[in-house]
Parts: sequence; C-alpha cells; structure tokens
Amino acid sequence: MLFNLHNEQTILEKAQACYLGTAIESFLIDRQAAGLSPHTLKFYRQYLQAFSTACSENAVKLVQDISPDLLRRYFLKLSENHNPGGVHCAYRTLRAFFRWLLNEEIMQPEWRNPMLKVKPPKVNLDPLEPISLEDVRALIAACQPGKLAGERDRAIFLFLLDTGARAQESCNTKLEDVDLNTGAVTIRYGKGGKTRMAFLGRKTRRALRSYLRLRQDHSPALFVSKTGDFLTYDGLRELLDRKAKLAKLTTKPTLHNFRRAFALNMLRNGVDVFALQRLLGHSDLQIMRRYLAQNDTDTRAAHMRGSPVDNGL
Repeated sequence: MLFNLHNEQTILEKAQACYLGTAIESFLIDRQAAGLSPHTLKFYRQYLQAFSTACSENAVKLVQDISPDLLRRYFLKLSENHNPGGVHCAYRTLRAFFRWLLNEEIMQPEWRNPMLKVKPPKVNLDPLEPISLEDVRALIAACQPGKLAGERDRAIFLFLLDTGARAQESCNTKLEDVDLNTGAVTIRYGKGGKTRMAFLGRKTRRALRSYLRLRQDHSPALFVSKTGDFLTYDGLRELLDRKAKLAKLTTKPTLHNFRRAFALNMLRNGVDVFALQRLLGHSDLQIMRRYLAQNDTDTRAAHMRGSPVDNGL
C-alpha cells in the first residue's frame, strides 16, 4: 500500500513538473543554486515570463504542448517590437531552459525538445559603433568638479572606458577589488560567473582618488548612490542620460558603447587581440568582431606597421 502511494506521489510530482510555470520556477532555482549572478537570473526570468504569458494567450499550459511551430510564431511576434539582438536573447534563454528540462529528465522519455527544430534568428554581425573619445571628453566636462556626485560621475566614465568592464560589472565592483597603487581591478562574477583582472591607468586612478576623498560613508561599494548603496545598472544608465543631455551630445550613448570604445582604442594603440580577449573576458575571438569597428584608416595604419616589404627588405 505504501509502495503504491509512493508511486502515485511520484507520478503526481512529474505531472506537476510538466506545467510550464512550475518548470520555469524549478529552472530558475537551479540556476540560482549554480551561482549565476542576480543580473543573469533577472535576464532569464524576464524572457521566460514573457514566453509563459504568450503560451497562456495560446491556451498552452503544459511543456509537452509546446511545439516548434508555436516557438517559431513566438519569435516572429517578438521581432515586431524587439531588435534582432533581443530576439536572439529570447532564443538563447529558451534554448537553455529546454536543454535543462532534457538534462534533468523531468519530461517523459518520449518527449522531444521542440527547440531542436527551430533555427536561431539571424543577428546582424556588422561591427557596432563605440562612443567617441570626443563625446567622453564632453561627458567629463559636464561633471561638476569638487562635488561628490560630479567627481563620482567623472570617475565612472573613466573607469568604464579604461577597464572595458560591463556596466553591471562596474556597479558590482567593491572598494577592496581595486588596487589604486598598481591599477589592478578584480572583476568578480563576470559573464558566466567568471572572475578576471582589469586595469586602470594613471588618470583614472587620480580621478578615483579625488572621488574617494570626498566619500564619508562606510559602504563597501566602489561607486555609491545618493543613499550610500551600490549604484545600480538603472541608476548608472540614468546618470549617463542626464550627462549626455548636459553635454548636448548629438548621438545618445549607451553604457555598452564604452566597452566597445575600450576594445577599439586598445586595438588601435597596438594591443594584440589575444590580450584584448582576456581583458574583455570573452571566451572566443568571434564575439569580439562586433566590438572592432575598424575603418580603412585603421587597416592602412596596420599595413604600414606590418608591411613585410617596407619593414623587412
């Protein structure tokens, strides 16, 4: 009798796990237990909840009722108000979710992963334009010197450009992660939960010292909000928008533009792509292609530096 009761409970648990909402929550708990960053978890939750809502609108509640056709229609609908990059993010999220379902053996043995028949949406791989150094200078000029907020904002812009760190990585940086003597910065919990080293030049270290001398709080954060808490991603984005308006920039910059500017200017200044790959924390060189928006002047200069005829004969 107890054996049968146990079997019935197991069958019930498996049936409940087949509900999309239940499966999504289990996936997020697993990802959290695996040590993914809060930013990545938020990213997963956002896209999975959007997909769950779309499934409900189509009267689909069970995972086994999700077909390749439904997924294709969802991505097509998503493309109406999302850029190709956003649609591809949704695709990667769902791909990770369905792979997890398969690896966890939650579904019945006869279940087939519907994502296997869905081709990934095409993404434009043309290089992306970075923020120009002229615009960075204008942003810095818009920061009020001698004031805590102004010195903080100036230090942030230089930190973003000098380290190539992602915006969220910069927000997460603690005081203890920065060595102002050597310029070494430990970037913790980067993409994929990886830790790497970044570095600061003399000008950025001076800017940080000027900012930190005005600090009177006891927060462990390198960059703090008005309340003394860690500056958030949204707060940093709003800060950039305000300063861009004050600086009267003709093109509205994004936080990620600083990372692209770091990559391109490091390359122009002679840093080899393998060192640059490590500084950016990229797993392969293919990802870097979109950061390196080189023009004909760049390639001509590269040829002049490396011409085997002019430099070898």
